[in-house]
Amino acid sequence: MKIAVASGKGGTGKTMIASSLAATAAMDRPVRFLDCDVEAPNAHLFLKPTIEQVEEAFIPVPEIDPSACTLCGRCVDVCTFHALAKLGTQILVFPQLCHGCGSCTLQCPEDAITEKPRPIGNLTFGITKEGIQFNQGELTISEPMPTPIIRQLKDSMAEDEMLTILDSPPGASCSVVTTVHDVDFLLLVTEPTAFGLHDLQQMLGIVEQTGTSVGVIINRAGVDNTALEELLVEQSIPVLMRIPYRSEIAAALAGGSLLVEQFPEYKPAFVSLLQDIQRIARGT
Repeated sequence: MKIAVASGKGGTGKTMIASSLAATAAMDRPVRFLDCDVEAPNAHLFLKPTIEQVEEAFIPVPEIDPSACTLCGRCVDVCTFHALAKLGTQILVFPQLCHGCGSCTLQCPEDAITEKPRPIGNLTFGITKEGIQFNQGELTISEPMPTPIIRQLKDSMAEDEMLTILDSPPGASCSVVTTVHDVDFLLLVTEPTAFGLHDLQQMLGIVEQTGTSVGVIINRAGVDNTALEELLVEQSIPVLMRIPYRSEIAAALAGGSLLVEQFPEYKPAFVSLLQDIQRIARGT
């Protein structure tokens, strides 16, 4: 089963939930954790894995053989992302605009294009003291596109029945859609603020398109959240947990502590959360 933990905005407690859910689930089953927030991965601060392997992540970019190229411009025409341009007697390639889709290579009538790997970041693999298989992607600073590295991180998973927790990037961008694609359940973390409500609505738009089973956790609960509650009731979305605003929780997280370790009274709530997710995903 694959569970993605996401939020419409940063700072809602998404990684706090994802890491504690993984640590709780690992008490009685094998667990894999993917930190897909590749532009600012921080789950390792809470799960503290022992790193066993680091690999470079690549994106395939076109390389044009000028001796074979006839300057027909077919590659330029098919590139949706404008990563190629015909200028005088040559085809220019802009590597940082390339999405690695391979359309130009497939469409070249002269077979003048080959693909060369260009490093864009790292994939890190390790294991935590709880036995969690920890996989993390990290995009190189100045690289513009996180989606290729997220796809490679997801492709690194074995095809097995292991429970997999995916810590999504914040927001509702392409990187989030790439992360939550094909998961069995989407757990949305929000907060009772105007910003939290607005960005939750964006995430619910993604849910509407994908049809993924979904539930919500309200973090920093306790302030006025009438509009948030009304939205969830209106769309029949279950609230699976409420975590009150407490300065002690913020202090513990700032120190790199897992919520369920620093506050063990939350462990039963996370056990129930996992049971609820499995029940909803099964449609029972």
